[in-house]
Amino acid sequence: WTHLWQNMTAHYCFPDNNSSCRKEIRTGPINIFLFFFLSFVSVFTVLLNLLVIISISHFKQLHTPTNLLILSLAVADLLVGLIVMPVKIMELIDSCWYLGKLGCCVLSVINALLLSASLCNLVLIAVDRYIAVTDPLLYSMRITVCKMSMMIILGWSFCLLFVIMYFNDNLLPSQVSTRCYGECIMVIKLSWLIVDLVVCFLTPCSVILVLYSTIFCVARRQARAVRAVRNGASKKHEAKLSNSSETKAAKTLGIIVFVYLACWIPFYVSSLSVESDASKSIVWTVLAWLLCINSSVNPLIYAIFYPWFRESAKYILSCRIFESSSSRFNLVPDHF
Repeated sequence: WTHLWQNMTAHYCFPDNNSSCRKEIRTGPINIFLFFFLSFVSVFTVLLNLLVIISISHFKQLHTPTNLLILSLAVADLLVGLIVMPVKIMELIDSCWYLGKLGCCVLSVINALLLSASLCNLVLIAVDRYIAVTDPLLYSMRITVCKMSMMIILGWSFCLLFVIMYFNDNLLPSQVSTRCYGECIMVIKLSWLIVDLVVCFLTPCSVILVLYSTIFCVARRQARAVRAVRNGASKKHEAKLSNSSETKAAKTLGIIVFVYLACWIPFYVSSLSVESDASKSIVWTVLAWLLCINSSVNPLIYAIFYPWFRESAKYILSCRIFESSSSRFNLVPDHF
């Protein structure tokens, strides 16, 4: 009788389908709070990254190779807030998957592409800052806007190729195996999880940590040189003063990198202990949202550390960018 009563009161994702998954109703106060909070995070992520994109795209003073990388990172973060977060909110509130197997395949690929592209951009940022700090005299010759644009395109292309290989067994709806109709679970082989761990985490993160360790050592030497100049040292060292902005930029972007690592390390450590990358467990849900919230943190770091972002945001929010000469505005020339 208990079993019969449960079947009579059970809710299904697709009541007309005999193989439908059971629907878990989540209408408690905690779930309602999470819905509004995470919706705010999603909107916040989109708006802040949109400010970064408009700033760098509109103001000519910001058209630099480094800012192209920040623009590429902001595009990935914007799409996370616009596509990935709303889908995860839907999954959190309603246990059913209503977008079909094709939607499951497409959104899984998009999610993996955006997250891997973020890491690729951070690797390129580390290389860019390394060259700028260690070889500032030749930086403008070696790193140009055109070359950086090509590197960004190649980086995104590599990420897309790897994601396609990663989901090779789950690219087509017919390849997705589900226990019931109304769930989205991508089963990944352990061998590919290990490859992903090496290619998309251990290797790039090792490169980033080595480069930033070198950058901070050079920055420390440059800071001593700057103090020597200010204390009346020989004028031949004054050229090193121009590197102070590069040093500050390196420290700021270093913070972005370490925040990123703090979000990703728990995810990859736990990924080796499960059979799929779409587990419904609470722990996995928290780790997945930790990755997404990283996309909200990056523009906050810009707002705190970059004067040009604060100034450009003022022009954008006050609608002064619609003035005919707004693209040539000086954004804090003493600090940029």
